[in-house]
Parts: sequence; structure tokens; C-alpha cells
Amino acid sequence: MHRIWNEIFTAHYIKQEFSLFDPKFLEEIANMKERNLAVELLKKLIAEQISVYRRTNVVKSEKFSEIIQRVMNAYLNGLLTNEQVIEELMNLARQIAAAKQDGDELGLSEDELAFYDALTKPQAIKDFYENSELIAITKELTDTLRKNRSIDWQKKESARARMRMLIKKLLKKHRYPPEGMEDAVQTVMLQCELWTDHVMDAEEDEHKSNIYSFHSEKPFSRAAEEPAPYGGTARD
Repeated sequence: MHRIWNEIFTAHYIKQEFSLFDPKFLEEIANMKERNLAVELLKKLIAEQISVYRRTNVVKSEKFSEIIQRVMNAYLNGLLTNEQVIEELMNLARQIAAAKQDGDELGLSEDELAFYDALTKPQAIKDFYENSELIAITKELTDTLRKNRSIDWQKKESARARMRMLIKKLLKKHRYPPEGMEDAVQTVMLQCELWTDHVMDAEEDEHKSNIYSFHSEKPFSRAAEEPAPYGGTARD
């Protein structure tokens, strides 16, 4: 049991995000004889991936958190057997793994995809626009927010008001449905705050890493200077 646990978390630290959701890897866990352990491992691995979204994507974080909460509550209340909860968690793991490919399929960066998710949180929005239109709006929105994002903007009421105005102006320009406007602005604002915090954390980590690398470097070796000859006759 301990060997399996260690192997899983070793893999977690040396592989890229979501590599743990490789179908073969999941099947190995799902087919473990220790069914209770299989449930705990799946829950642990899924929770770790959701924690990544808590730092990067508001909509996906909420969506997947709600699903795992609902599944585990049903399990703990005796409404799901071990077999059933494992199947539910496997389905959720597949959804999270598939979500990783969304950006590539849409031609969006990770940041852009998060804003795309914010804009399309109401499913009806995808029926209102052509997908090419949504992608264009997303790119314009991300670029606008990037250009107008300042340090600690989310802590200044005037800066927050300006960001809300920019978001609303852009959505009106593209005829975003009025009935969903306020919810969209609120979700985009939350995503922008998360985005800013994530960027600042990344920059701080990079700064610390650079400092550490600088202090870890060995000092340059200096060429030994030849000593001045002794006993030389001083010149007049």
C-alpha cells in the first residue's frame, strides 16, 4: 500500500500537470483490490488537479468542485457503493483530463481559455454566438484586460470600477445578451482577480528563484597572480 502511494506521488512531482490522468494509470487505480484505497487515491488526485484550477480558472474550479462534493457526499451518506463511487470519480477524472485539451482545440492560451469559460458559463451563450465569434471576443477581452491591469488594481475601488466599465463596454459592443450581462461581468472580474494574483505569485516565485540561483553560483575563480620577485634592486 505504501509503495503504491509513494509511486503515485513521485509521479505527481516529476510529470506535467494532468499526466496522472492517463487512462491506463486511472484503470490501474480503479482495478485495485483495495477498493477503499482506490476511492481515496482517486479523490486525492482529483482534488489536487482542482486545486490547480482554483489558482487559474474560476469556472472550471467551481464546476469540478461541485461535482466531487456531490459525489463524495452521496458516497459518505451510503447512497453510492464503492464500485459506483469509483465509476463516478473515474468519469470526473476523464472530464478534467479532457478539459486540459480545450485550449488547444480552440486555439486559446490558458489565460484566454479561462476568460472564454467565464463568458460561456451560461450554456445558452454558446447557442447565441458562433464559436469563432466567442473566440474573437475572448481574445479581445483578454488583451484589453492585460493592457489595463495595474499592480494591486483589485484593491483599489477606482481601478475596479474602470475594469468593470471596460468589460461591460466590450460585451455591449459585441451584443452580449443583456439578461446575462451582470453575471458575465462578475465572473470575468473574479477571473481577472485570480489571473492577477496568479501572475504576481509566478513573478514572485521567479524572483525568489533568481535570487537563489545567484547566491548558489560559485564565485568566479581568480587567476593566481605571480608574486613580485624578492631581492630585486630598486631603480633610481
